Amino acid sequence: MTKGHTAQIANWAEAESFLNANPQIKYIDIIYSPLTDVPRGKRIRAHELKSVYNHGRYLPGSIAVVDTMGADCEDTGLVWEDGDADRLGKPATNTIFKAPWLGDDVAQCVLSLYELDGKQNDLDPRYILQHVIDLFAAEGLTPDVACEFEFFLCAKREYGERPRIGKSTVTNHTPIGHEVYGLRELDDYMDFLRDINDAAEAQGLPIEAAISEFSPGQLEIGLEHRADALRVADEAMMFKRLVKGVAVKHGFEATFMAKPFAGLAGNGQHLHVSLLNEKGENVFASEDVTGSPLVKHAIAGMQAMMPSSMAIFAPNANSYRRFVGNSYAPIASTWGVNNRTVGLRITAGAPNTRHIEHRISGADASPYLGLAAMLAGVYHGIKNKLEPSEMVVGDGYSQMEKAPNQLPLNWFSAVDKFENCPLVGQYLGQRFQKMYSIIKHTEQNRFFSAISLEDYDWYFRNA
Repeated sequence: MTKGHTAQIANWAEAESFLNANPQIKYIDIIYSPLTDVPRGKRIRAHELKSVYNHGRYLPGSIAVVDTMGADCEDTGLVWEDGDADRLGKPATNTIFKAPWLGDDVAQCVLSLYELDGKQNDLDPRYILQHVIDLFAAEGLTPDVACEFEFFLCAKREYGERPRIGKSTVTNHTPIGHEVYGLRELDDYMDFLRDINDAAEAQGLPIEAAISEFSPGQLEIGLEHRADALRVADEAMMFKRLVKGVAVKHGFEATFMAKPFAGLAGNGQHLHVSLLNEKGENVFASEDVTGSPLVKHAIAGMQAMMPSSMAIFAPNANSYRRFVGNSYAPIASTWGVNNRTVGLRITAGAPNTRHIEHRISGADASPYLGLAAMLAGVYHGIKNKLEPSEMVVGDGYSQMEKAPNQLPLNWFSAVDKFENCPLVGQYLGQRFQKMYSIIKHTEQNRFFSAISLEDYDWYFRNA
């Protein structure tokens, strides 16, 4: 374990200060984000919190490798063979905050998973991301990153029902058109957005502007960039939970599912990155709109690792339905300047703000693993001084031949590429590579053993 990892464990003084400032708190959700990115944990009473901060809270080791539905993945060898032995969840620094959508007496904090001998568990997504950050630190560089999310506000649904766009609680209007950047659509959800802002302030989340996105009922909210990628990932995880909780309070279900509606645009998680040197200067900065030479190396590295990283950027069966031409979801590892039809976009702006927007990842991807995979590509390109493919000008969908390699745009080929790529093991850890592959193969078998509504629509009468 590195010194940096140890420093991430919060001490009791932090939690004690929080409780003294918020004596009404009775319940605290302690949250662990496993490889499948569905937050899990326990709801404890306030008097239990001191032992969590001083010692940790025992959690079954299998929690790290459950599938999206929370079922064990036995083939990992971390269930029966391991005796489902306990690990310790320990609070991360600066993550204890109120959870106002659950009531004034509820708070939450984020956990990392540790072995009983004190070493951080190498399947903890926070550990995997920190490992990549440490690679940059050894070069005197610090990633400056941000996440922005698209999501739909839907009516509440039962299992087996198809989702529907939610009605405005202000006007009772159900949006139907492509009102991108529409202000009336924001007005229709103003009560919801106001509570989002209030809850974000209570949690110290630096959210930015809300916009009405390309599809009806779809919104986008970004978080400010920070020169602390681990903190950004924590905030992204907390933000998704916050949005879902506030939505329920307003009678909606918020979904970050990559493609909830066949005829509408999907939900992306756009990742932004630049690099700072030891003086805090942006090494991507340049008067040239294509950025400094390091930008080209970073793009080339991301292009090189993108095919094998698709299982992270698009982790689920539904993720691949988002990749449709002319839909603002990129389908190739092309790059360009101020161009939303490519996978890697150098944004417009002043020279000192030059950075890359990675547009491939879906909103259903883990922000920890997504940032880790993106940054691994950046590091790989810079370390090896790689050169990117030819820049795309204009419609990237019609120039896919300029991509250096084809992306796997189905779940099975993506997981196979991930499982067999040496670079994944080199940068993200061989054990993680093996376990994540097992989880995804298990999910594939379970998902396709279920009989969907489409099975009946297509085959019940026609077969």
